[in-house]
Amino acid sequence: MSKRARLERYLDSADLDSIWFARPNSFAWLTGGNNVVDRETDAGVAAVGYDGSDIRIVTNNIEADRIRAEEIPDLEAEDVSFEQFSWHAFSLGEAIAARVADDERAAADIDVPGLERVDSTSLRQPLTEHDIERYRQLSGQTASAVESVCRELRADDSEHEVASALRVALSARDIEAPVVLVGGSERAQQYRHYTPTEAELGDYALVSVTTERAGLHASCTRTVAFDPPSWLEDRHAVAARVETTALAATQAAATEGGTAGDVFEAIQHAYDALGYDGEWEHHHQGGAAGFAGREWIATPDHEADVTAPMAYAWNPTVQGAKSEGTVLVTEDEIEPLTSTERWPTTTARAVDDELELERPAVLGLEE
Repeated sequence: MSKRARLERYLDSADLDSIWFARPNSFAWLTGGNNVVDRETDAGVAAVGYDGSDIRIVTNNIEADRIRAEEIPDLEAEDVSFEQFSWHAFSLGEAIAARVADDERAAADIDVPGLERVDSTSLRQPLTEHDIERYRQLSGQTASAVESVCRELRADDSEHEVASALRVALSARDIEAPVVLVGGSERAQQYRHYTPTEAELGDYALVSVTTERAGLHASCTRTVAFDPPSWLEDRHAVAARVETTALAATQAAATEGGTAGDVFEAIQHAYDALGYDGEWEHHHQGGAAGFAGREWIATPDHEADVTAPMAYAWNPTVQGAKSEGTVLVTEDEIEPLTSTERWPTTTARAVDDELELERPAVLGLEE
């Protein structure tokens, strides 16, 4: 179903006359562009609206020419109405409100006086074919950037130095990096979110990123070892098996009409079956990816629908080890997106399922 068709169905079901998107992820979903100037704000500098027939973009006079020329690649400019206002006259929310008639019912993904609030997460699922092709490119380039940095690591590198190298490698590929985590051997065992510090990597390191381009987000983790503890390979293998179990359960749920809670139950069972009862309580396990780092994060009894085709990023951890990648799940296929042919792999078998996947293994490097 096209994005316009989804919007038309939503307008009908919610009895709305128009819907407006100003948050960066939903603006990108509909336009393919970026409305961000200041990353500390929830809303961008432009909003896109749809009333069942026409697409309208509202922005201030500072941004109008640039948005029209550079930030609507998925729309035909001649089919879009551009409406600008003086930068000092209104906020973006006020400008949206001024374009909704008194007798209209409208909704927006930011707070706008007189408008209802909409959570656009469900509208962004499942992915379109155009989204999927763009996703493949982003994910492959993300993995290549991360792996290129990881191959050059040394035990005495600091976490900060590695994080800086990652941002440079990603930026060179026109990729933003909203999340960069680097955990050396000491901190990776202490924390599940190893935000970079001046600590040296030591015996091994976990490197995790979530990247973004054109609104889409890709996540992956790589493990590099210099003089690893004896348990690292085993814990990494367990995490990879839990991840594979989650993907098998995801495909089953998408095919049979299951929920995020169903997948989470399979994750819990996998930890138990592999001898790590309760390990899931120390870190969230991931969920659907797309136009957010996670469109939703699975929890026990979570009722979010599991859709296909859709990207999923499950990220199980076992103290000091982690397996994470962005994977396209359809009813017929499971396609790892953040995988390359230039990194060692390990075969991971799902618990109580026949699915086997090649997942990134621990890369051994000399100290």
